Amino acid sequence: MGDWEDNRPSSRRYERGFDQRRDNRRERDTHFYKRSNTSSGDNWNNDSSTYNNSYRREYVRGSNDNSTNGLVMYVDTNNVGKIVGRGGSKIKALESESNARIKIDRQQEENGQTAVTLIGTDDEQQRAKSLIEELLIDRSSGFDRNSRFDRNSGFNRNSGFNRSSETDKNMQENVESTQGTGDQPEQKEIDWVNFDWSKANQEYENHQKQKWAALPPIIKNFYKEDPAVTHMSASKVAHIRKINNNIEVKHVFENEGGTDEELKIPNPVETFEQAFQAYPDILTEIRKQNFEKPSPIQCQAWPILLSGRDLIGIAQTGTGKTLAFLLPALIHIDGQVTPRDERPGPNVLVMAPTRELALQIEKEVAKYSYRGIKAVCVYGGGSRKAQVATVSSGVQIVIATPGRLNDLVQANILDVSAVTYLILDEADRMLDMGFEPQIRKTLLGVRPDRQTVMTSATWPQGVRRLAQSYMKNPLQVFVGSLDLAAVHSVTQKIYMVDQDEKTEYMHQFFQEMGPHDKAIVFFGKKSKVDDISSDLALSNIECQSIHGDRDQADREQALEDLKSGTVQILLATDVASRGIDIEDVTHVLNYDFPRDIEEYVHRVGRTGRAGRTGESITFMTRQDWHHAKALIDILEEANQEVPEEVYKMAERYDAWKQKKDAEQSSLRGNRYGNSGRRERYRRT
Repeated sequence: MGDWEDNRPSSRRYERGFDQRRDNRRERDTHFYKRSNTSSGDNWNNDSSTYNNSYRREYVRGSNDNSTNGLVMYVDTNNVGKIVGRGGSKIKALESESNARIKIDRQQEENGQTAVTLIGTDDEQQRAKSLIEELLIDRSSGFDRNSRFDRNSGFNRNSGFNRSSETDKNMQENVESTQGTGDQPEQKEIDWVNFDWSKANQEYENHQKQKWAALPPIIKNFYKEDPAVTHMSASKVAHIRKINNNIEVKHVFENEGGTDEELKIPNPVETFEQAFQAYPDILTEIRKQNFEKPSPIQCQAWPILLSGRDLIGIAQTGTGKTLAFLLPALIHIDGQVTPRDERPGPNVLVMAPTRELALQIEKEVAKYSYRGIKAVCVYGGGSRKAQVATVSSGVQIVIATPGRLNDLVQANILDVSAVTYLILDEADRMLDMGFEPQIRKTLLGVRPDRQTVMTSATWPQGVRRLAQSYMKNPLQVFVGSLDLAAVHSVTQKIYMVDQDEKTEYMHQFFQEMGPHDKAIVFFGKKSKVDDISSDLALSNIECQSIHGDRDQADREQALEDLKSGTVQILLATDVASRGIDIEDVTHVLNYDFPRDIEEYVHRVGRTGRAGRTGESITFMTRQDWHHAKALIDILEEANQEVPEEVYKMAERYDAWKQKKDAEQSSLRGNRYGNSGRRERYRRT
């Protein structure tokens, strides 16, 4: 859909004012890289095959030229496309991660080389340089990505060695140590292929152990189990889990060791009092919200989290996951030994994929006033200056999108070394949006003995990998089924239409809306949202819109207008498919079928919330036939009517796919057969 781009931290470079940039830039002799076509003593060459001979480099002292404004690299023109990426996605990611501006001047080409200028502070330039080098090394080398080095995050899977920060720093120090008193550095060659990774890994591990050993200990177990919960029979525990939407609890990684106490699965609670009897202030805050009883995820998650255990919660949105991890977090903050004013940073860090979800969590936190605990939401598109001021004034909870969080951490504004309670909310969505490098980079600065919570609506391989990397003996709580399923409180209707009929049917739907109905209409493209919004305005139909290109203030206003009833219609892309918690949305209209069935489930989940019922209407065209089979599974699981045409569509697609696979197999066989015949002909 493209909306994820707006949530990535690429906008941060526009927010940094000229004055701040000028103050941060120290006077320096700027070095820039230039391809060397000779092997003279003035050049610093690297003939390693890892670079495919495209990274022979020399340091040239900057004088009164434009090199004082940035670091210039000359790379093979053939490699420029790798830096830019499809639709500019790669260069945006590089800028986001390094915080530097990257300018490619295609007019500055010589001998097949293109100038790439890195603009920013010294550190930002060096980070961008390292990332570009890693990108090009990774594309040209024969390294095993999975076993030796994770290029996306700079994280060595075997030992945790962070090449991008530690190794590059050491390499730079080696270069600087070889520089003579003259204007040119002495020639020195770095052999990346034969680099002693074992030694570097060990040095990194020792450094990390010393760093974390100096921090104060963490208190994580605050659970005082109610006697009624302690003495529950196994049959009663099973019954409670069954009636609470078939809760399943298990250890994620069976091969991990631990004591009997660490491996024990706590019994679920049935009431708020059973969970928080030792914390009357928490019970007071809960009663203010007029909740009747814990939700399924809460009744099992609270005993686990209050015990200090790591947790993976798999449940659909709107099931109370936020409160499940929030209330134990408040107790955790208040229970630490170090006084709050002596802590270098926040104790609780919540990472969320979108601004809307981050703001929704902040609103949820604001509902509970517990012993003066303060929270802040930091996200791209919001006022960076205001966010920095709030963080600097001292907060205990930070809710953040990965991009802006990484920005503040890299700028030394936010210290995450004091984080002892970490939440990765909607982890599957964060990975879908490409935030894994930012997540891994930030977590390198968070102490490893923290308590970690991960929530997700699905359980894909990427989420499993993240859990295995950053969690210790986690318990996994499933609410409902592990299989993808839509909420059963929503009636799902599928209409087979032609593409040019969609607008007419949509207007018909608007005309039939009741005075108290509210609808979110989902589109596949941002431009379509704008077009329909303009058409409705000309028709005197009031609506609001939300998508990735709209300013943050406009996005927040659009949601507020729908919540307050100022408008009944919200036009949106998938930026609104998660993290939008408006309890009285009565209808979801899928003008365009989503890109995958997971997004369909999340769209449907925008209605039928908080015990209400809702209706989902989906326009499906012949071009959507590859989604038919997965859609049938979702509809049948929720006991919904499946149109006969959808069954036929799935059968036609399967037949077409089998035919296509057979044709491709035949073509491959013919190609190999012809190759063999040509070889026999040559031999004769």
